[in-house]
Amino acid sequence: MDLRYEAYCFADRWFYDTEDHGLEHLDSWVSTLSGCVHGWRRFDRGGWHVCLPDGVDLPMQGWKVHISAGRADARRVLDIVRPYCVRIGIPFKFLRSARIHANRNAKYADRAASGKLITIYPVDETQLKRVLEDLSERLTGVAGPHIPGEARYGEGPLYIKFGGFVERMITEGTGATIPALERPDGTLVPEESRRLPDWVRVPAFLRSHIDPPEPDIRAPYRVDSAHHVTNAGGVYLATRRSDSRQVVLKEARPYTGLDQDCVDAVTRLEREARTLTALAGVSGVPELHERFSVWGNEYMAMSAVPGMPLCRWLARHNPLTQRDTTRSDRGRYVERALGVLSRVERILADIHRRGLVFGDLNDRNILVDEDDSVSLVDFELAFPARDPHRPPGGTPGFRAPNDRTGYEVDRYSFAVLRLWMFLPMTTVLDMEPDKLADFVRYVRKRFDLPLGYLEEVLAELRPRSTRSARRRTALDQPEVNWTAVRRSIADAILASATPARTDRLFPGDIQQFATGATGFGHGAAGVLHALDVTGAGRFPMHEQWLLEAVRRDPPTTAGFFNGAYGTAYVLENFGYQDAVDDLIDRFEPQLATITCHGLRTGLAGIGLNLLHLAASRQDAGHLWHAVEIGERLTGMLANVPLPGPGIRGRAGLMHGWSGPALLFLRLFERTRDRGWLDQADLAIRRDLLECTRGPDGSVQVRDGLRTLPYLEVGSAGIVLVMTELLSCWPGAPCAMELPKLRRALMAEFVIQPGLMLGRAGLLAALAAGQRRDPDPISARATDQHLDWLALHAVPYHGHIAFPGTHLLRLSMDVATGGAGVLLALASVLDGAQLLPFLSDNSTDTAPLRVLNSPHATVGVKTAGVSSGRNVRVGPGGRV
Repeated sequence: MDLRYEAYCFADRWFYDTEDHGLEHLDSWVSTLSGCVHGWRRFDRGGWHVCLPDGVDLPMQGWKVHISAGRADARRVLDIVRPYCVRIGIPFKFLRSARIHANRNAKYADRAASGKLITIYPVDETQLKRVLEDLSERLTGVAGPHIPGEARYGEGPLYIKFGGFVERMITEGTGATIPALERPDGTLVPEESRRLPDWVRVPAFLRSHIDPPEPDIRAPYRVDSAHHVTNAGGVYLATRRSDSRQVVLKEARPYTGLDQDCVDAVTRLEREARTLTALAGVSGVPELHERFSVWGNEYMAMSAVPGMPLCRWLARHNPLTQRDTTRSDRGRYVERALGVLSRVERILADIHRRGLVFGDLNDRNILVDEDDSVSLVDFELAFPARDPHRPPGGTPGFRAPNDRTGYEVDRYSFAVLRLWMFLPMTTVLDMEPDKLADFVRYVRKRFDLPLGYLEEVLAELRPRSTRSARRRTALDQPEVNWTAVRRSIADAILASATPARTDRLFPGDIQQFATGATGFGHGAAGVLHALDVTGAGRFPMHEQWLLEAVRRDPPTTAGFFNGAYGTAYVLENFGYQDAVDDLIDRFEPQLATITCHGLRTGLAGIGLNLLHLAASRQDAGHLWHAVEIGERLTGMLANVPLPGPGIRGRAGLMHGWSGPALLFLRLFERTRDRGWLDQADLAIRRDLLECTRGPDGSVQVRDGLRTLPYLEVGSAGIVLVMTELLSCWPGAPCAMELPKLRRALMAEFVIQPGLMLGRAGLLAALAAGQRRDPDPISARATDQHLDWLALHAVPYHGHIAFPGTHLLRLSMDVATGGAGVLLALASVLDGAQLLPFLSDNSTDTAPLRVLNSPHATVGVKTAGVSSGRNVRVGPGGRV
């Protein structure tokens, strides 16, 4: 799990959002600023309030001063520093509220921004020296988090870094734009966060204050690897030098890792150490060795326990992640799962006999060894059962409601675990508790569990408070009307729009806050495209928002899925050619520096869009530019190293060579040069080298320790492009692997609903293959994906919405949310174009038969949402 996502859950119950939206900042620090009125320009930028004095010529780069402060000292520091900066007329910025300050120092906040409360921009070294000397004296005794990667001035809260004052960006080979500094010769180079540029002279008054690099840990331990690192600290696997014994080191950084009670990481480490001492001798609990401090951070050494996290164990053994599992397969899994659960329950009972509550039982804190023995780790939230106040926090999907106290907290989390072992989607229950009944029905249907097992789970997990009647959607009806379903998804997307905001129009994945909210994959352009091509309509007010956003905050990258060329594609189709020309002219000079081949951020997506512009405008210049990019990619393909030890690529539609293969195929269609078909076949076969055979005979893409079947990275993306290639060249050599690739798309259980990394992408890829080579096995799998799509659906304003990445919040974007599901359904049911540059089959006269139930009724296919299908549920709940 990407732990960054939890940091975007504070501001809003339904959607991922930044700290400066969705919250009432009654604790605003901006309103208390006085004296900075006449002769100053002031504005908000993200979580910061920026103050610039008139008449000051701010350098492009230089030495800047960061001031850190803990929660207790923050207001006092502001009251000292802000008047000082106003009096001497120096540019500065500060965090806008105490809530934002707390969020910046939370456990899963960005570690690079940790501790920063105020930033000051001295215009020269003389002013820098004065600021450091003056404030060092005034801020004596102030305590705050250490700012990683920056030099500390003295013993106080002042830190120094050479960096950009005014944002300047350059394009790197991946197609992303990154902050830049200017060398003395005028060239721009990447700004490295932890390294002083080699041309920068350190002023004499700073030399004694530049700290040496901090060691990870002092002897007697040697750090071997980092298990994970957060803003609160890290967890490291280490070796004790005295006896070569392997241990786990847990690090806590003072004043960081704040929870809802503003308790920091050090306090939680102390709590965990006390808990481990009290649990000494309990089997399945790590043994505490010692506590110590290094460079101001606190450490705890404990015994290393064997095993993998339970989430990885489940992914490896749950039979529903494979196709055509038998009742016997499911029975063996039930036996193993119940055995693991009984061992977890025994450890909890031993903990309770010591008078303690574990407090954070979840799939990441349970380790399972090869023999299915179990250990519990991470006792930060443990507390005495008699304590009326339990520590706040916990893991989404497992944490007990606030009305549970004492041992009830663990009993609730254990009941969640009993359900999660057979359906690991319990995170959705935090948003929609009424999904509990659906989840239980799914598990009851797929697994033969002991009598009363699920009834016990239901009894423990049902909310104790009185709730209103369940909100039903079009997917909950006995007869599913797919026209109504798709209209409901579109209505949910439109209901979520926030046109009054300038930073985003439709809520989506957290990546929209990094790459901008205008893009195709995670931004407004992709959502408006999806609404248009699926027949939901055009929305001029939202299109105007997109145009204004592109002018106000142009994309920072060139790529198709996350940058300028995807936005240009949509604007071109909507008829806004002037805006398209501005984007193309802005990014055209950067294309020569891009070396990434993929469709998401690299040359493949850019080349495909240039082909689209060539056709749209009958412009030979765009065509030849696309040909040039295709030739660059063929050269890159010829020189790409083969997989081997330490050499791995990412295969699939967005990051692999399947994206360039799609460009080669479209170049063949425009030029009729069959050499492009050969290149497309070679590119797909390069992706196949990144694949491996699964236990069920499927071919999936290797991605680290996992194998993936998805559209973005995985088998589905390869299937889509291979299917397109076979339409032009039925005998392409790569086709031999198609049946095994398609088999990877047929697993029943898929944790996320989205297009790029979820069920919608598998559904669409299966349907595309089914059009070319109909077969009953693929048809049944497609039925099943449609059938279980309701499992992911969450009501939103009376409409149908879908959770995004990690299921923590809803998403409306193309890559992870409702817009992508809408595209997939239109592609499956109408043959509409799934994504730009793929085939559009909506003009076919014969409907795609995806439903084999004798009770299914399928209407005549036409383009658009209005066509739809009416599907009746037959015996056993099948669509």
